[in-house]
Amino acid sequence: MNMLKVGDKVPDFSAKDQDGNTINLSDYQGKKLVVFFYPRANTPGCTIEACNLRDNYSLLQERGFELLGVSADSQKKQANFKNKFNFPFPLLADEDHTVIETFGVWGPKKFMGRVFDGIHRTTFVIDGDGVVEKVIEKVKTKDHAAQLLD
Repeated sequence: MNMLKVGDKVPDFSAKDQDGNTINLSDYQGKKLVVFFYPRANTPGCTIEACNLRDNYSLLQERGFELLGVSADSQKKQANFKNKFNFPFPLLADEDHTVIETFGVWGPKKFMGRVFDGIHRTTFVIDGDGVVEKVIEKVKTKDHAAQLLD
């Protein structure tokens, strides 16, 4: 797993969001973009994290941030997740792991004594030129927006 680091240029990517729209990294040129990876839609930790970002969305936007959530869930699961909790930001359905592999957040994880491959909950802040400005590996699900606003 070769995760992108601060100072790395993010390779352009494109993926479908929950409604089947194609989203490209280049769509966010000139803007600060927060890309947050979460293991699975509608699970407790992921829901708390995404709702915290939703509740602080206007503040994040005031600071110039755009948000993109990414998991390997299907478009249908992402659409249900977005609609159920009224998220104001797109959720990418990265079933083929294109974006996940681009950022290097797929790899071995441990949960309840089992080791398996999955998405590491990680958030990247990308500047207007597509360069990684900040990487948050220890995401506080209940207080994630504060980590971005620090």
